[in-house]
Amino acid sequence: MLYCQLGRAQSLGEICDGLNSLQGKKNHLGIETPRKSTLAYANGHRPPELFEAVFHGLVARVQNELGPKHRFRFKNKLLSLDTTTIDLCASIFDWAHFMRTKGAVKLHMVLDHAGLLPVFCAITTGKASDIQLARALNLPAGTILAIDRGYVDFRWLQSLTEQKVCFVTRLRRTDSVQVIESREAPKTVVSDETILAGVRRSDGFGPITLRRVTVLDDDGVPFQVVTNNFKLAASTIARIYRERWQIEVFFRAIKQNLRIKTFVGTSAKALRTQVWSALIAIVILKFLQLKARTGWSLSRLVALIRLHLFSYRDLTHWLDDPFADFESPPNDQQLVLQFG
Repeated sequence: MLYCQLGRAQSLGEICDGLNSLQGKKNHLGIETPRKSTLAYANGHRPPELFEAVFHGLVARVQNELGPKHRFRFKNKLLSLDTTTIDLCASIFDWAHFMRTKGAVKLHMVLDHAGLLPVFCAITTGKASDIQLARALNLPAGTILAIDRGYVDFRWLQSLTEQKVCFVTRLRRTDSVQVIESREAPKTVVSDETILAGVRRSDGFGPITLRRVTVLDDDGVPFQVVTNNFKLAASTIARIYRERWQIEVFFRAIKQNLRIKTFVGTSAKALRTQVWSALIAIVILKFLQLKARTGWSLSRLVALIRLHLFSYRDLTHWLDDPFADFESPPNDQQLVLQFG
């Protein structure tokens, strides 16, 4: 399945044909090309939890080995939570009905800004509620979570505060607020206020105390973010919300560079297996980006790795100088011909 992702294979048959055409190059890996029927059966019946376990183990190894950091001075873990939808054909993926003539699955993702690594993913049908899955997350105390306004649920936000988890988000236009205090703000910040949010709710849940920071965007238009963190600078709060855009960049990168919008199988297990294999591939690519001394764009790295999938190269040296002259590996078992 990694060959499907990195080799841009369009079908199970293309995976098998591509591997069969590399007979001489895959010998050093000790692998054999499965038959198409065998691959199709495994793709539809092998539990995707196996790939999920590999993904989490790989993320833990990258974090422990490289110890990447985020761009801010504070030491708290910075995470972003968001969801992306993958459209499907309802007549083919009949288990993933979303609308009358449309199917869909959702990827609920948590991105760690230390290295921009995905650390959590849940794959659900398109009808699943984002906020219900968010409520099930178990975040360690001290975490700072950046979320968009689609996750604004005052009961959940209050529970995050009780768990000592900080959040940065935006309120909906329909959310009622009451300003109770205004603080002096630096020149880069329009206002820094303490507010009561949700003061006129019909469900009986009382308002919660939040901090509202107003800044100007790149076009000079003011926008407001709210948080339960009253210690960080107002400008830092605004930067944290802007940093949330990195998870949108991640979704776009994985959809453009890996096989995650079209699938080689139609069952739920086959789809989840392919999604987890894409996430495994992206973690490997992120590891190579962090390991390299020079800056690599993800698209360029994927393109060049695709050309060298079965080349025998020292990957560490190749990352720093991908166009260096290739040296064949020594072969001490080569016999010397004796003439005469």
